[in-house]
Amino acid sequence: MEFRIDATDNNARAATIKTTHSEIKTPVFMPVGTVGAVKSLDALDLTQILDTRIILGNTYHLYLRPGDKTVAKLGGIHKFTSYKRSFLTDSGGFQAFSLGDSVKIDDEGIWFKSHIDGSKHFFSPEKVIDIQYNLNSDIMMVLDDLISLPNTKERIKLSVERTALWAKRSLIHHIKKGKKNNLFAIVQGGVDKEFRKISAKSLIGIEYEGWTFDGFAIGGLSVGEENCEMYETIEITEPFLPKDKPRYLMGVGTPEDIIEAIERGIDMFDCVMPTRNARNGYLFTSFGTLRIKNAKYKLDERAIDEKCDCYTCRNFSRAYLNHLYKAKELTYFRLASLHNLYYYLNLVKEAREAILKGKFQEFKKEFYSLRVQ
Repeated sequence: MEFRIDATDNNARAATIKTTHSEIKTPVFMPVGTVGAVKSLDALDLTQILDTRIILGNTYHLYLRPGDKTVAKLGGIHKFTSYKRSFLTDSGGFQAFSLGDSVKIDDEGIWFKSHIDGSKHFFSPEKVIDIQYNLNSDIMMVLDDLISLPNTKERIKLSVERTALWAKRSLIHHIKKGKKNNLFAIVQGGVDKEFRKISAKSLIGIEYEGWTFDGFAIGGLSVGEENCEMYETIEITEPFLPKDKPRYLMGVGTPEDIIEAIERGIDMFDCVMPTRNARNGYLFTSFGTLRIKNAKYKLDERAIDEKCDCYTCRNFSRAYLNHLYKAKELTYFRLASLHNLYYYLNLVKEAREAILKGKFQEFKKEFYSLRVQ
């Protein structure tokens, strides 16, 4: 992987990431393709209509179904899905966190029961890497120990120590295997300043035979804390992350969250919000969120957002989308998802252009001025 910073505007960064499968301009939003598909969209939608350069796949879900070995036999995730550009795969740590009582975690790894059939499974740091080798993703995430917030200092400390232990095991395994996939570590520590500092410094200090991690993620946020705490945590963590490697904020978030994180030096984002909200009738616009099911849109011939140039806004009216939503027509999911993802992708594209011009603060001010309070 190649990483080049193209411009900075205070802490905000515009960069270029080159993987085997695509060139990625940052800041970048990665649509979430949990089981190898972004819900209601296919590879042609993602490449020809949205022009995405990287999407996220889920290690936990693909391991359980259809199985990582099945994906490997079918040529890897790119051939299997017909999405020829870059994939980032997460480690399954968040899914383990989400399973609640069905999970047991210790220093060896994570024992869990499948949400599909109740069968028992075990994820070690090494096994998670091997699963991602079978998927053959461009960027792989290490297994981390994710916890809910608020939490005790004792549990946060354990999370930080275990995450570092697992990261080191992951890097050693990766280097010994001699694979070319890229490996990112994940900073934990809750919203505690000292624990974030400890986590970042411990991960940066990990090396094996001269090799270190290809990038770093900030994990463990958007799990119960206030937004202001999340922003403060990013500010706390950012100074300890290498300037010459990508920074990824995992699972975040709203358009406002993304703008605030870009301002604080983050390069990469993913979140289910654009597609999940689309399916539930919430559409993102330059002036805020539009609830398409509302009766006032029944005869509204305007586009969702008259400032938007997406496929949906160029071709279909609010009235038609209102009808599709109320009729529970499957076409609605595709059209709404295309719009919401375009909004997110265009938002980070415009942020990049503002950074390149040294005008990010003006861009941020305009972004907030257009929001309907």
